[in-house]
Amino acid sequence: MAKNVICLWYNGTAEDAARFYAQTFPNSAVTAVHRAPGDYPAGKQGQVLTVEFTVLGVLCLGLNGGAAFKHSEAFSFQIITEDQAETDRYWNAIVDNGGAESQCGWCKDRWGLSWQITPRALLEAITSHDQVAAKRAFDVMMGMKKIDIAAIEAARRGRGRA
Repeated sequence: MAKNVICLWYNGTAEDAARFYAQTFPNSAVTAVHRAPGDYPAGKQGQVLTVEFTVLGVLCLGLNGGAAFKHSEAFSFQIITEDQAETDRYWNAIVDNGGAESQCGWCKDRWGLSWQITPRALLEAITSHDQVAAKRAFDVMMGMKKIDIAAIEAARRGRGRA
């Protein structure tokens, strides 16, 4: 195991979540499933205790630790997308499978984990050296749920709503 791995706490659903991520994102896989060698506070011997997986090459460990802790927006995966089709594909995979929309390209999966589905065009627009164009793009983004790249680019050019 690597020296630094993201550990995500689940309430008995780590394997389901890891398999969903592996099916949804490229360069993602479930690499190991470990069963508890004995009873523990959130489960019994033989139940899935941890799941090793990757999300877009990032090493993760899903821990079935029970109901004590919930995911929050304090942690999220930011997925950089190259076009609207890729943005739509990831957003829809998360939201349409029991997830929920939020604002500014954020959504939650059905396990409560937050994701930022962020087009590269958005990052380029809001970090532009042209501060006026960056603000127009930022202001448009603030009114969005899923990011609409065409609207961001129009705002950056001074067209569309601002």
